[in-house]
Amino acid sequence: MSLCSQVNVSLLQECFDLGPFHGLCKPHPEDILKVPQEPSLQEGEDKSNQTSQETESVPSPNFEHVPDEDAAVQSSGAITVPHTELLPGDVKDFKGSATLLEAEEKGAFRPVYKGASNAFCIRLFLIDEKYETRSLDFLQYVFKLFPDKDFCVILVPHHVPEFLLIQSFVRAVPFCTSRFGQELYVFHRAGLLTSFNVRSATSNDLPGVQMLTETLSLNERILSDFRIFTLVRRDPDGNAVKAFVAEVLDQIVGISVIRDEMHTEYIRSHYNIEAFIHFNHHQQEEHGHLCHFVLNPIFHHYTKYFLKEMLRLAHKSSLYYPIYPQYVKGKFQTPCAHSLTSALHYMVPVRPRRQIVYPLEELGINAPSEQVSKDQLSCSLNHTNRKLVLESKVSVNTRIVVVGASDVGISFLETLVFWPHLQFNNLTLISTHGLPGKDPPGSRHGGFLINSHCFNDEDHAKMSLHSWVNVVVGKMTSINRAAKYVVVSKEEKVPYDYLVLCAGQQYQVPSPTGADIRKLPTNREVLSGWPQTYTGKVPSNHFTLNDNQDCAKAAQWLKEHIVGMEGNVIVYGNTVDIYTTVEALLSLGIAGSRIHLVQPPPSSNVTCLNNNELEGAVGQALVEAGVSVHWDSVLAQWGTGDDPDLITCAAFTTSTKPFQLQCSAFFSFAYRTVDYETFKAINDACLVFDGRLVIDTEFCTNDVSIRAAGPLTKYSRRYYVDEWTHSNFNSKEIGFELAASMLSLLDLTPQASSVAQEGTDRLIPTYKGCKIKGGVLPGGYHYLHIAKPGIPICLDLELALCDHGMEIITGEAREGNYFRVHINKYSMVDGITCFSKEPFPVSNYICLYGQHERLLNDLCYRWNQGQITDLYRFFREPWSMAIYHDQFIDLKEELRQALVSEQVPRPLPEDATESSPCPEPLWGPVLRFLRRHRHSLPMYYPARAPPSAGEAAATGPAGADSPAP
Repeated sequence: MSLCSQVNVSLLQECFDLGPFHGLCKPHPEDILKVPQEPSLQEGEDKSNQTSQETESVPSPNFEHVPDEDAAVQSSGAITVPHTELLPGDVKDFKGSATLLEAEEKGAFRPVYKGASNAFCIRLFLIDEKYETRSLDFLQYVFKLFPDKDFCVILVPHHVPEFLLIQSFVRAVPFCTSRFGQELYVFHRAGLLTSFNVRSATSNDLPGVQMLTETLSLNERILSDFRIFTLVRRDPDGNAVKAFVAEVLDQIVGISVIRDEMHTEYIRSHYNIEAFIHFNHHQQEEHGHLCHFVLNPIFHHYTKYFLKEMLRLAHKSSLYYPIYPQYVKGKFQTPCAHSLTSALHYMVPVRPRRQIVYPLEELGINAPSEQVSKDQLSCSLNHTNRKLVLESKVSVNTRIVVVGASDVGISFLETLVFWPHLQFNNLTLISTHGLPGKDPPGSRHGGFLINSHCFNDEDHAKMSLHSWVNVVVGKMTSINRAAKYVVVSKEEKVPYDYLVLCAGQQYQVPSPTGADIRKLPTNREVLSGWPQTYTGKVPSNHFTLNDNQDCAKAAQWLKEHIVGMEGNVIVYGNTVDIYTTVEALLSLGIAGSRIHLVQPPPSSNVTCLNNNELEGAVGQALVEAGVSVHWDSVLAQWGTGDDPDLITCAAFTTSTKPFQLQCSAFFSFAYRTVDYETFKAINDACLVFDGRLVIDTEFCTNDVSIRAAGPLTKYSRRYYVDEWTHSNFNSKEIGFELAASMLSLLDLTPQASSVAQEGTDRLIPTYKGCKIKGGVLPGGYHYLHIAKPGIPICLDLELALCDHGMEIITGEAREGNYFRVHINKYSMVDGITCFSKEPFPVSNYICLYGQHERLLNDLCYRWNQGQITDLYRFFREPWSMAIYHDQFIDLKEELRQALVSEQVPRPLPEDATESSPCPEPLWGPVLRFLRRHRHSLPMYYPARAPPSAGEAAATGPAGADSPAP
């Protein structure tokens, strides 16, 4: 070990958040530590960081420095900010990922330290692998060499895994604009103390707890729960409360409060908790709810020991810690409100489970209990147990920067965050509006745009990506490949080790052709240069909607300037979003007579709905609402009148004669393409761009450090598949495969991507996930279309193919009860279209895709026999509930393995008794599945398996009173 007493503390203070360590300086009377007034909440400050030990930025810790290093115990400056009053600007992280905030470099307060350096550094460390576990023994002697220094720091490259020595250090958090090429780890001399003791709290501990938590913004909440424990041991509702303290040399350095977990059935049914524990092996009273966990940062390496002792002393085997979305204000005011816990780094995020939408009226007494079916406040769940506290996750400090909060980007981040044995400390998202899902359910105006059903508000709340991912609000304007950083909004520089581009394509402002309508031009004369992107100043009443934030702003503007007033609203384009936008305008109270739907000439023979019956029903609804529809019209001019910032009229050319419309608001869905600034950044960085960003089958660009996916990209021409792009596939699946390809670079135990096959370097991957789009169309029709991935073709041509398969259609589109199921030549469900006046369970119907029709209660046979007249009612029947279960796919795989194994008996002779149409080896998995999920599938009766063929022959046919499973 090579040491150096000279540390450039000023440089480290510029690059890292060292507030919890008093800037690695000695206290000085002229230190400026006071934080100004509470900052306003910025869009980019939605960062509740990747883990761990989160603290107020106000006070620096005060140390009792005594000559004996064993007595140097930090007396204050605990590291947790209670979750209830948390402002993201106050968050600091000691072990998790970096904090990248929009306003950090624009007036955010940083303490000023005048004292002398209080740190020395380790410059070189080498130890034989056989003795690596004794690495910490060095520090006992090292601190004796520097009796006037309290901190030992070490700098480690980002790509180096955490070795045993620095696992006892605390990771400092780099600032947003820090381009420092290494990670900083800090260790305080008091961390060498071994007298760390955890015990149940007593009333005499109150002064020590007050001193520990005095700098926290919600210390009163922790103290209130602590007093409840010391006085009555229970909440007013009777729920048991337990509190534990950690002490070193008779001084309180940690406090935790837990309660009994009362919602275990809800957790079991709504989260994939059984990936970590077997519920049947745990008693109800062994499940605990972590409310508060505060630990002095210099004893961070004792966190796992603290958790383990808590479990032992409380007689618990599992702990759960929920994180509620930021918009849940009321929840923060209840006695059960949580504080951000410094133990989050040692917990695992639990994936939410897809829920069955139960037809409760049809099920009646066979419906699941309210604990399973009732809706509760959505939150993400973190978990630890006796086993997990003995395991260590691999920390990955590689800086991964994702550009674009598209479905692909969110799926990519979700996969990395929930990867079971990896801890990503430096995940960063650059997005124009930050992470989606910040608005409360029902307040969003997402009805303007069609829904891909990849993620919804509840999914975002249950993922809580803001707890693990840093967010930079802005737009990528350039890429410096040599220095490896991205410039955001032409100002801030965000460094990366791997850059992932998922910006997608956006609706662009169309440029008028400039045709003079006084000369009566036609489309034939102007279409040669159409469409082009508008490069001038965009009028304030022109809207291009690309995400929910754009929709919310447009809805607010319409309420202030259009609703209740006069003037026309023009909706221009020919994608399905024009119909959802018209319906959203009608729902805002804008009269249909004021809405003009202008459709340019189609660029393909495949219409946006691709179904003549649906188009007829929508067209009739538009007529009934009074909406004017103009076909084959190209924007020629828009007039600004006296105010150059407003469009007052718009002129269009057609195949015959032009026309002009008064305009108060203009919505454009004319065409999508790559955003100009994104294109310029890519092109200036010399990345190959051929209409779209060119990638190979492993998502790689011509730069090994830059990967890309989604509609932004296209495959290289060497694959000869110009028509096939990621736009043809499911975005969520694309994001998962992108993450799988990245994990092969980062994971110590890589798992190959499911699409990677040897010898197929010239073939593009095959994705199987379905393409989904849904929304509410004019007339109040709820629309859902599920199709196989691929290049869309006209439905009329598809029906004419000899191997098309079978169409099952019930109801009529104009009646609002249309349901179409396409069964392909392999008897698999290949497409679903729903068009209904009433809402329907979309998540249930998505589960039908890819199922064999025999699994759907002999769908084709029953249809041919005339037994099915309403597919909506058919798929609400109790038999279908198991198919909607999120683990039904595992049952299918188990049955498939049983069928192909040698244990499946050969078919019985024709004269043998048929006691059951199901082979015996298949009964076991089915019954186990039903018994295991009895709480969510109570409508099934898992009876005993039928007798074997020999038993059936000996006893005769089953009696009439024999229960059927």
